[in-house]
Amino acid sequence: MDETRITPDMTIEEVVVRYPDTVSVFFRHGIPAISCGAPIWGTIRENAEKYGVKDLEALLRDLNEVAGKSGGTLDVKLG
Repeated sequence: MDETRITPDMTIEEVVVRYPDTVSVFFRHGIPAISCGAPIWGTIRENAEKYGVKDLEALLRDLNEVAGKSGGTLDVKLG
């Protein structure tokens, strides 16, 4: 994928709401994307640092791959 759709400054909540299939990617990289049924607060970058993710670029690449397959859109407004 040439164009980055999900960036490190996006919140986990907005990514999970728009691309529910990304939850498994977050978990695979050691970030609990959902707690008590609600998305984790904060940006991808903040949570990657908090949970010790060593390769942020790999996380973003995997998130974008799943997002691309899901056909979601980042133009959708929350709320």
